[in-house]
Amino acid sequence: MERLASKSHPAHPNIGVIGLGIIGRAIAGNLRRKGFPVFVWNRSPRPVPNFVGSPGELAEMCNYIQIFVSDDEALLQTVEQLSEKLTPGHVVLAHSTVAPDSMRAAAEIVERRGALFVEASFTGSKLAAEKGELVYYVGGTDAALRVARPILEASSKEIITIGAVGQASAIKVATNMVTAATVQAAAEALALVKALGLPLEKFIEAMRANASYSATLAMKLPKILDRDFEPHFSVKHMLKDMQIANQIALSHYLDLGVTAAARDQLLEQMQWGHGDDDYSAVARKYLHEPATEFFEEPQLEQQPEQIFVDEPIGSSAEAQAQNLEPQEAGAADAQQPLLSFGAGAETAAPASAPLRRGFLKQLLSRFASGQE
Repeated sequence: MERLASKSHPAHPNIGVIGLGIIGRAIAGNLRRKGFPVFVWNRSPRPVPNFVGSPGELAEMCNYIQIFVSDDEALLQTVEQLSEKLTPGHVVLAHSTVAPDSMRAAAEIVERRGALFVEASFTGSKLAAEKGELVYYVGGTDAALRVARPILEASSKEIITIGAVGQASAIKVATNMVTAATVQAAAEALALVKALGLPLEKFIEAMRANASYSATLAMKLPKILDRDFEPHFSVKHMLKDMQIANQIALSHYLDLGVTAAARDQLLEQMQWGHGDDDYSAVARKYLHEPATEFFEEPQLEQQPEQIFVDEPIGSSAEAQAQNLEPQEAGAADAQQPLLSFGAGAETAAPASAPLRRGFLKQLLSRFASGQE
């Protein structure tokens, strides 16, 4: 993989930005501050400068088009809408984190029109996007990368060339696997420290001197302690990336236990209505007061035998396997709860239920695998 340091570039061509989520909006603002004429489009209209009526209209005004939509379906729909107006003079840069096959399909649609296509997955928060300090993982032909480089440099501090289209998406998903697992592990560590009655601040102090401390933990741990889940990268988007990772794993016969567990915790947050929060919200359920009352609730005393004794091992394993089925990107809203605790569990779950549910899931998992 080649590393390219970013440099400034004097040219200021029109740039089209499609997708005004957290990052797309920040990129558009950064480009404008640097003197680029920026035109934008979003599926839901926004009261922002230079908002155009359609992707096709954007293509008529801009030769460089950056796409920041959320998932596979949105990316493919967007390039289809663009395609009629694309010419050999266009350069399309796709920044969405999607399955490698979806990225290759998008490239094929664009290149059929003679336009250039660059896969440009990125890492970096909203603040990095605002400051023009993202890191891009790029894929595409040498010609496409050469032409796109000045545009990428305007919003990045580093560009890492990965290879062919699709490969950068795979690398991006792999890095997000580590990020999601890191925050989930930190959340569980906080739960342990809290359960023992130790100061959470002392845990953070100890972590700062630990070899496993990272920029992610430096950013997320203080916010977790403050219960600050303002989105920099949302639950729903991290969940989508973990679903992609698990889909790839299934197709290659890989057992990604940690990634599957991280996915399930993110899915739980989605089901509790926190999909737009920062993905560090997985720590939320661990930050409640100690759970002495959890086992006093009548719901757990009603039919414990059905959960732990009477249910055949095969049924538990079957339920576990169903829970490991990969989900379609963007379909997390439609998922059913991981476990149900009575008729009101889905609509008015008590504050203690998330911890209890996680505890039961662990026991069911051990039961299904034959552990004691």
